[in-house]
Amino acid sequence: MITSKNLVHHEFIGLNVHVTNEKNTSLKLIGTIIDETKNTIKIEDENNIEKIIPKEGSIFMFELPNGEKIEINGNILSIRPEDRIKKRFKKI
Repeated sequence: MITSKNLVHHEFIGLNVHVTNEKNTSLKLIGTIIDETKNTIKIEDENNIEKIIPKEGSIFMFELPNGEKIEINGNILSIRPEDRIKKRFKKI
């Protein structure tokens, strides 16, 4: 079960997300994650348009299946998904 405490250790594909970007304030996107690489997340928006978003510099607000919303800075996600799932993160 995905929770706010273990989100970074789970697969993101299929989650709803709201994206903003620190460097490009005009970048605002809401959609569903359909793919992920080391440096990017591919999102399908409400109009079924696929967009590739860089992780670095982006802020992701993930919506969990239980309705909980979690904000994560994309800079800490800039590793391969399979490595992120098994990596231990320091608690802040």
